[in-house]
Amino acid sequence: MKFMMIVKHPEKQGPPPKSLMDAIAKLAEEESKAGTMLGSGGLGPTALGARVRLSGGQINVIDGPFTEAKEVVGGYAQFELDSKEVAVESAVRFMELHKKHWPGWEGETEVRQMYGPNDFPPMK
Repeated sequence: MKFMMIVKHPEKQGPPPKSLMDAIAKLAEEESKAGTMLGSGGLGPTALGARVRLSGGQINVIDGPFTEAKEVVGGYAQFELDSKEVAVESAVRFMELHKKHWPGWEGETEVRQMYGPNDFPPMK
């Protein structure tokens, strides 16, 4: 089963400590060697981004920053794991690194199962 882990946090927390980035790199290396991590990455600030929105039949482009956002997606990782329970355990390990290396940091990791075209019945 494929899972996406989405890290959300307030945008104005500043850059992560080097010790956290080192610990995340070590964890990612272990997960990659085990064949469970399919990919990961951090995301830049919303000031450098844009949103493309379809609403009322119109497509609009909105440049960042996005002032209405209380929290932002700061990063993601994709995994191939046996179950939701295993995915949640992995997210807990990841959040434990934040607790240890960045005291006071607040955020969450959302765990979502991923689906592809083969996971749905054919359209008629």
